[in-house]
Amino acid sequence: MSNKTLIVIGNGMVGHHFLEQFADSPAAAGFNVLVFGEEKQLAYDRVHLSEYFSGSTHADLAMGTADWYREKGIDLHLQEPVTDIDREGRVVTTPEGTYHYDELVLATGSYPFVPPINGKDNANCFVYRTLEDLDRIRACAEGARTGVVVGGGLLGLEAANALKSLGLDAHVVEFAPRLMPVQLDDDGGALLRRKIEQLGVQVHTEKATTAIVDGESSRLRMDFSDESFLETDLIVFSAGIRPQDTLARSCGLEIGDRGGVIINNQCTTSDPHIHAIGECALWNQQVFGLVAPGYTMARTLSAFLNDDRDAAFTGADMSTKLKLLGVDVGSIGDAHARTPGARNIRFNDEKAGHYRRMVINEDGKKLLGAILVGDNSHYDTLLQYCLNGIDLPENPESLILPESQGGAPTLGPDALPDSASICSCHNVTKGDVCCAIDAGATDLGAVKAGTKASTGCGGCAALLKNLVDSELEKRGVEVSKDICEHFPYSRQDLFNIVRVNGIRTFRTLIRQHGKGHGCDICKPTVASILATCWNEHILATDHVPLQDTNDTFMANMQKNGTYSIVPRIPGGEITPDKLIVLGEVAKEYDLYTKITGGQRVDLFGATLGELPEIWEKLIAAGFETGHAYGKSLRTVKSCVGSTWCRYGVQDSVGMAIHLEHRYKGLRAPHKVKMAVSGCTRECAEAQSKDIGVIATENGWNLYVCGNGGMRPRHADLFATDLSDDELIRIIDRVLMFYVRTADRLQRTSVWMENMEGGLDYLKQVVLEDSLGICAELEQHMADIVGTYQCEWKSAVEDPQKRKRFREFVNAPGQKDPVQQWTTERFQRRPVLASGEA
Repeated sequence: MSNKTLIVIGNGMVGHHFLEQFADSPAAAGFNVLVFGEEKQLAYDRVHLSEYFSGSTHADLAMGTADWYREKGIDLHLQEPVTDIDREGRVVTTPEGTYHYDELVLATGSYPFVPPINGKDNANCFVYRTLEDLDRIRACAEGARTGVVVGGGLLGLEAANALKSLGLDAHVVEFAPRLMPVQLDDDGGALLRRKIEQLGVQVHTEKATTAIVDGESSRLRMDFSDESFLETDLIVFSAGIRPQDTLARSCGLEIGDRGGVIINNQCTTSDPHIHAIGECALWNQQVFGLVAPGYTMARTLSAFLNDDRDAAFTGADMSTKLKLLGVDVGSIGDAHARTPGARNIRFNDEKAGHYRRMVINEDGKKLLGAILVGDNSHYDTLLQYCLNGIDLPENPESLILPESQGGAPTLGPDALPDSASICSCHNVTKGDVCCAIDAGATDLGAVKAGTKASTGCGGCAALLKNLVDSELEKRGVEVSKDICEHFPYSRQDLFNIVRVNGIRTFRTLIRQHGKGHGCDICKPTVASILATCWNEHILATDHVPLQDTNDTFMANMQKNGTYSIVPRIPGGEITPDKLIVLGEVAKEYDLYTKITGGQRVDLFGATLGELPEIWEKLIAAGFETGHAYGKSLRTVKSCVGSTWCRYGVQDSVGMAIHLEHRYKGLRAPHKVKMAVSGCTRECAEAQSKDIGVIATENGWNLYVCGNGGMRPRHADLFATDLSDDELIRIIDRVLMFYVRTADRLQRTSVWMENMEGGLDYLKQVVLEDSLGICAELEQHMADIVGTYQCEWKSAVEDPQKRKRFREFVNAPGQKDPVQQWTTERFQRRPVLASGEA
């Protein structure tokens, strides 16, 4: 019979995690447990808060259910804030009444810091902390053009990404001289800024806002101390956090000089019956603003209340691995080399946009810290060297060099000691993972369920999967080929689930058949599947968050942050009038012009804001998108064929145009290239293409699954002397079978090579209908052909979609200062980075 009461104030991530730990512990039987939260919703995942703008609901982000609280006997009080603590009487007061406690846990978190700026309380100014905050921001964004985030740290950049997802022109204003000043150095911050600006977010550093007043062309104007200003329609403050210690102050608990409830190693405050965990707590003069240390505090306190006197919180690793607006950023350990005697090793590839810095100790044997921008592939290896004190190799610089330049291979799971930390959020070691597998976990999902590894921030997902795969293989267990941790299916399985169940959004798919929030593997994959199945516009509200950079802006981003314009020229045939239009557009916008090997005219150097204007002119002249940015049909190359060539035996141009118009809307696992040659002299090089067609005296020979690239493959002869109708029907079947069964990012050549039975099996399926699916494949292709839309035409005609391409709203006509140009061979090209040839 419970005779004591434990009260938890705060129902955020850390408070909920404490309840998860404590509810199943032996001590829980001796307590009535009450929890009080200010918000109306159950605890939810603030790490993925931005996904609320991408369609996620509170149910998607929720960390538990009301049923769970009932099952555990926890008395839940939402929208009932605690207003007073009487330490002497051990009573808390809320608007609803008073409650006695024997032990009290403060998990009140933090509140957003808003600088003391005149005008900060304007109705168009917000903070970025709760779902209600996001609802208010979304409502304000209706009819707005521009949004500004004050603060260039982790949360500020997340908020900027959220504003972009709402279709606003996003700006970031940062007081420090660089972005993410806590995690990055000057070089890393400069590269991050370049990359973010290339994605259309304008960055303003070393800016101190002195006042917020009414704007002239926008709702607000921000006045800066250097007498410059910026107009905007809404402002989001994300300039850091402060410990929410109001209750602790009011009841006389010891507070740090700069805020925070002072705790000892057992997370107990100056009152032995009151404890504090998470962002409200101050341990060793430090407040921890990440979820992982809060979780560690929660586990420590639960153990302490269960009479584990060895339980102690002794600090936490503050390393972070993120993807901000699609840009990899990593910071490990002593990233700023503050340790006496620390030395630095830097690798800076400006061309590729990769910056890596290692901080090593004085004798060069240990890694103290690291910074990564643009490529986090080295993060897991460097983190393990740092956390586990592993001796560095003789040439430590090899850990951050590309393999082509003598870089060391990734540190494999076998090199890690059992004590190696795999998941810092839940304090899961390699030994814990191995124990879970020995206890019966036979796949990644079971390991995660048993250990909670990778269920926090998710930064350890790749390392965890490698470890689980390695340990399972050692035990003779077949390793899962799931597409990622969020879906227990292959790409082919996902395709069938989407098609059979009529699923049209990623949100529905992951809710019904997956878990979590998705990642950079499954989101683009599902985007491709949805496009293939239903042919909806890729910039539709539900689909935009799934796209990579090129698909998001329907153009290939170039190395200097500008974009290419690639209109479709079916079969390479173009009228003089259309050539003139291309020349006029290139001249008007000063675009670099090149005829490609795929019989296209590419125009390079367009800024984001120019894209809709240029496409409007091209569409008016009869051009369509060339899909050069997508995993789809790129080109159908042709020779002039029998119309002009004295050797030609069929109209190769006509067939190429027919093929290009038929398959131009098809989204696929990877890009698809085709060619049609008018005779066996093969001027169109058809036998190096995914689909190659060569004319014969009796019709067409079809070749499949070839490609150029890094590993060229000659296409295989698939069928001979086909009529026009037979050729189309067979290509329909091959392409649809490929789209349905290939793995993500798998070219047709690799697809066939990996297929059991290879070419012979493919012939049986397509030519002999061995699976009885050919009619279905043909109908599916007919559906795609019948629902084709030029993505750019739809975009320029839709005001909401056009909003995604605006930049410099407050300074019309201003040239992007990031872009630097020179002239070569009478055309404009980017200024080369230092060291480039």
